[in-house]
Amino acid sequence: MKFVLEVTVDENASAQERAAELGRILRYWGGNLHHYALEPGDGSPVYDSQYKEVGVWRLAGD
Repeated sequence: MKFVLEVTVDENASAQERAAELGRILRYWGGNLHHYALEPGDGSPVYDSQYKEVGVWRLAGD
């Protein structure tokens, strides 16, 4: 099984701002994983701290 997480961050933000936002995204995303069976086909959009869609995660079978 392959796990894919794709997130786009603001290229115009400083490295520190991008790292902080990515940290927030990962904490929120990780905290919600218990809502999924984590089987192939599961997935969901990923949102930033302004609730703007910035990516997606999915589980794909090999």
